Amino acid sequence: MITQALQSNGAKVYITGRREEVLANTARLYSTGPGSVHPLAGDISSKDECIRLAKDLEAREPRGIQLLVNNAGIARDDDTKFSSNGQPDMTSAKAISEHFLRTKEEQWADTMRTNVAAQYFMSMAFLPLLANGGGSARGYSPQIVNVASISGVMKGSSSGQPAYASSKAALIHLSRMMATLFKDVPVRVNVIAPGLFPSEMTAGKAGEDNKNVLNAKVTNPSGRTGLDSDMASTILFLAGKSGLFYNGQILYPDGGTTVIQPAVNN
Repeated sequence: MITQALQSNGAKVYITGRREEVLANTARLYSTGPGSVHPLAGDISSKDECIRLAKDLEAREPRGIQLLVNNAGIARDDDTKFSSNGQPDMTSAKAISEHFLRTKEEQWADTMRTNVAAQYFMSMAFLPLLANGGGSARGYSPQIVNVASISGVMKGSSSGQPAYASSKAALIHLSRMMATLFKDVPVRVNVIAPGLFPSEMTAGKAGEDNKNVLNAKVTNPSGRTGLDSDMASTILFLAGKSGLFYNGQILYPDGGTTVIQPAVNN
């Protein structure tokens, strides 16, 4: 969604991930102009890989870049999420304890590594490139956009996924810290915390068009899940001139979910 929106509006977009065939297919499908999409294979869960990716991109873009979108994320609460394991008796301490102790230490570690540490190392590795890119567009300041989730601000367990929700809360606070840390560079840091959108995490494997189809019942005020256009308008707002005055902020394209469910922003 984000890649397509940016390239459709003229951006030169580099995409990264571990699956080279998916990257190549995305570039083939969506390099339709006026921008372009370029694969750059790598595993951002590794610090060394984050540094290598930054060096590879510096060789291609010696004048720097204007935007880094950290959009990777995993959910590893397979043993506790309510959709596949049921919900314990929430009035019984024993039932709650037994249910959530099913999760494994490595599931927490994997989640935090991919959803928090990777964003930290990518941001730090790409910071000089972003700083260099600041002078290429008059009046523009470069930016990091971290894609979190409303799970990071909800007061529940994210339907039995405490590791995932905790990682997104950590990413949101890390983003605020980095916005302050980078203020004199200057590189801005903002957050998109989406509600329910179609993705591999929520809808399973994508089709040949690299799109996911999500048929889910929703109870938010909008009465629907997020659309490509909802995410596109959010990233284009932040990345364009309209978002220049935003730094250290969180945008919630969630159809109003945080309005009706207990969350830290209400």
